[in-house]
Amino acid sequence: MEVSFAFLLLCALAIKNNVGLAAVSVPQNVSVDSQNTQYILTWAWDKSTAGNNATFTAEYIPAFKLQKKRQVWITVCSGTRETFCDFTNSELLYLGMFEFRVRASIDGRNSDWVRKEFCPHKDAALGPPSRVELTPAGNLLDVSISPPLTSTNGSMSDVIFSLYYRIQYWSQAEDPQGRKPKEIQTSITLVTLPELEAWTRYCVMVQSCYDYYNKSSRYTAAKCMQTEGDTPPWQILLYFLLSLVVCFLLVLLPCYIAFRFCRVLKSTFYPSNQLPLHIQEYLCGSSGSDLPRLLTPESEAELCCDRLTVIPEVVLLEVHTSPPLTAPPSGLDQDSGRHSRHGSGDSGVYSTEGGSAQRDHGNSGGEPIGREEDVDSWQMHEKVKVEEMGRKHANEDVDAGVMDMFV
Repeated sequence: MEVSFAFLLLCALAIKNNVGLAAVSVPQNVSVDSQNTQYILTWAWDKSTAGNNATFTAEYIPAFKLQKKRQVWITVCSGTRETFCDFTNSELLYLGMFEFRVRASIDGRNSDWVRKEFCPHKDAALGPPSRVELTPAGNLLDVSISPPLTSTNGSMSDVIFSLYYRIQYWSQAEDPQGRKPKEIQTSITLVTLPELEAWTRYCVMVQSCYDYYNKSSRYTAAKCMQTEGDTPPWQILLYFLLSLVVCFLLVLLPCYIAFRFCRVLKSTFYPSNQLPLHIQEYLCGSSGSDLPRLLTPESEAELCCDRLTVIPEVVLLEVHTSPPLTAPPSGLDQDSGRHSRHGSGDSGVYSTEGGSAQRDHGNSGGEPIGREEDVDSWQMHEKVKVEEMGRKHANEDVDAGVMDMFV
C-alpha cells in the first residue's frame, strides 16, 4: 500500500515538471537575414503570452560536424533579450554549410532548440555595386563599376568568381521615367555605352548578378550625365571673344589706368605752363628752402598801398627873341656881318645875358629896322611851337613811366 502511494506521488511530480517545462514557448519564425558576408539570425517572440523576462541563446556548428557523436556548438549570443543575433564576426566560410539554433529561457527553465540550416553561397543575398561613376568620352559615356563589398571591405568578386553586372541606360529627354531602358551585361568594371547621341543627357543604373543560384541585387540609384561632341564654330568664336575681353580687363585696362594716373600726376606737380619769373621769385623767396612759399609772414597782414599816378614833368623852355636889326657899324665889312647872322641862325636860342647885351648894344649903336608888331607875331609863333614840342616830350615820358611800372 505504501509503495503504491509513493509511486503515484512520483508520477504526479513528473507530470507537474513536464507541464512546467512545456510552458516555455520556443522562438518563432527563425530566419537568417544576410547580404554578401553579413549574417544576422532573427526570430519572433510574443511577450504578451510567453513573458517579458525571457532571454535567448544562439549557437552554430558547421554542418559536417553534425555527423560526429560529440557535437561542439559555438555560442554567439547568450542571455540576450534581443530577438536577433549577429553572426557576421564569426567569419563563416562563404562556400560552407552551417546550422544555427536558438532557444528561450525563463526563470531557469529553457525551451526547446529551434534549428535553421544556412549556406551563405546559396542563401545570402547579393548586394549592388558599391560605387558607379560616369565619365563623358566624346559623344559616349564611360561607366566605372566598383564590385560589392564584404563585411571586411573586401571585393565580392574575390568570393564569387562568376560575378557580372547588368547595366540599364536611357535618354532623359526621350524617356524621363526610364520605362524603356536599353540593357547590356558585362563582367568587366569599365564599360563604354554604345549608340549615344552627342550633347544628350543619359541616366544609368547597375545591378550585380550571379547565375549559379540565380542571384541578382537591387539596382543602384540612377546617375545622369550629358555626353559631349564636336565644338561648333560659333562656340569657338564666342570663347575667343570672351578670352579677348578677359585679357583686356585683366591686363590692358590696369596698364591704361596706371598710364593716365601718371599723366595726371605729372601735370599736377610738374605743369608745362610755368609761372612768370617774378612770381616764381616771390614764391621761392625763402633762401633756406627750395619749396614754394605761397604764404609768408608778411602776407598774413593786409598790405595797403597808395594809388600812384604818373604825371610827366612839363619843362617850360625859355624863348628869347632877337633884338631889332640895326645897321652894322661902319668899321665892319660885309663878310663879318654875314658871319654874325649865320651864327645867330644856327644857335636859334640866346641866353638872357647875351640878349641883354645885344639889346643894349643895339640901343646904343643905332636905330631899329623892324616894327614892334612884327616882333610880337614872331614871338607868338615860336611860343606855340615850343608848347607842341613840350606836349610831345610829356607823352613820351608818360609811356616810359607806365612801362617802368609794369616791369
